[in-house]
Amino acid sequence: MTVARKLEKRIEKWQDGTTFKYLELAIAPEDYGAATKAIERLIKKGLINRASTGVFYKPKKTAFGNLKPREEDLLKPYLFEGKERVAYITGTSLYNRMGLTTQVPKNIRVASRGKRVTTKVGSIQVKPVKSYVEVTNENYYLMELLDVLKDFKTIPDSEKSQVIKFMLQKIKTLSKKEQDKLIEIALKYPPRVRSLTGALLNDIIPKEPVMRLKKSINPLTVYEFGIDKKILPNIEYWNIR
Repeated sequence: MTVARKLEKRIEKWQDGTTFKYLELAIAPEDYGAATKAIERLIKKGLINRASTGVFYKPKKTAFGNLKPREEDLLKPYLFEGKERVAYITGTSLYNRMGLTTQVPKNIRVASRGKRVTTKVGSIQVKPVKSYVEVTNENYYLMELLDVLKDFKTIPDSEKSQVIKFMLQKIKTLSKKEQDKLIEIALKYPPRVRSLTGALLNDIIPKEPVMRLKKSINPLTVYEFGIDKKILPNIEYWNIR
C-alpha cells in the first residue's frame, strides 16, 4: 500500500474536526518526503485542510459546505506533546469559554512553562504567556481557575459578584486532593492571587491548609479588588477590599 493510501485510510477513520500534526500520522522517517506530497494531494482533494504551518484538520462536511473547527480546537496540537499536555489557553478566550465575559478576543494567549506558542489561526494571532508552574494534564484546569483570580480586575465586561460566585462553585466541586493542589500552585502566583484564593477557600476547607496562603502574604499589604463584603464576608481577614 502506498504512503498516500495509508494516510488517507488513517484520516478517513478520524472524526470530523480532528486537528493534527505530522507526528500524529506516525510517518516513518524514510516516508516523510512522500507523505508531504500526499498531504498536499489530500488538501486538494478536500479530505483535509491546512490550519497553519504544519497543522491540519479534517473538516466537517455540511449541506452549506465544509466547516473548520473552533480556534481553540485548532490549537490543540500546540497544547500537547504526544499525549502530554504542556500548555493551555488563558486570557479573554478562556474567560469567554467560562461565561465570565461576552467579549471575543483579537488574540489568544497560550500559557506554558517551557514552550513558546506563537502562531496564527485564521485571523487570530496566538501569543505566548509563561505559566507559573509546569503544565500537565492533572493541573492545567487549576491554573485556569487561578488565572481568573490573577486577572480578576481586568476580565472585560465581567461582574465581580458573578465571578466570585462562579469561583466558589468551581472550588466546591474540587476534591480535597485538588483543593490541596490548588493551594500548592497558588503559592507560586502573585500575593494578590494567594490572598483571594485564601478568601475563597476560607469557609470551604479546614483552616490548617488555608493558613499556608495566609502566612505567605504581607500582613501590611492591602489588595484592592472592589469586592463587596456581602459577597465574600471574610475579605478583611485576607487584607482585601
